[in-house]
Amino acid sequence: MTARIAVAATVVAGLSLGLTGAASAQTDVGTAHAAGLPWSVAAPGGASWSLVCRFSPVTMDMGQYDREHWANGLTRSGRGGMRGRLPVDNGWCILTKTGGPGSVAIALVRNGEARAQATNDPARPARVGFV
Repeated sequence: MTARIAVAATVVAGLSLGLTGAASAQTDVGTAHAAGLPWSVAAPGGASWSLVCRFSPVTMDMGQYDREHWANGLTRSGRGGMRGRLPVDNGWCILTKTGGPGSVAIALVRNGEARAQATNDPARPARVGFV
């Protein structure tokens, strides 16, 4: 019985340490909010869209009163084209067409390799990523 308690205590302690390590595993990007993967949305016909990107957790300096802002995602919406960058060099994006004529496309680039996908169907979003 004592051996079971010792094993249980060891497992709980190990899990606690593991969870604490994972929760604190994030990158501090400071004020370099856009130093990671470039992304680009194209909608040549003027279609409207929504974009949701996820990436590994980061902390950023957002200003004098928010020096450790935590983030792991980015959302944008628009009509026509738009470009930007994720704060880190990993992540994935889902682009959904929300209306208007034509198709929409999303591209991510890392180390010269581009990944892109397009969609014309609001029920079938375009998905790209580097994990």
